[in-house]
Amino acid sequence: MTLLVKALSTLALMLAIGGSALAQEYVKGEVIKVDAKQKKLTIKHEPLTNLDMPAMTMVFVVAEGGMLEKVKAGQAIEFTADRVNGRITVTGIK
Repeated sequence: MTLLVKALSTLALMLAIGGSALAQEYVKGEVIKVDAKQKKLTIKHEPLTNLDMPAMTMVFVVAEGGMLEKVKAGQAIEFTADRVNGRITVTGIK
């Protein structure tokens, strides 16, 4: 019985840690350039705390090509970014 309790406790802890990692904060930024052919956005952004990055202007790939249709150069956005397959990727835009 104690093995079952330990296993369930471990599972609950893993879910709690994993759930907090999925809850990303949106960061303010400005779209500088949209490269639809390469599926990339250049964004001047505030610090990305989840990636431990200071504010800067950088090029991101986008998780989904449809995101590029939502934005244009000069537009203020709020977005999330994360490492996906080793590349820093925009994962959400609002």
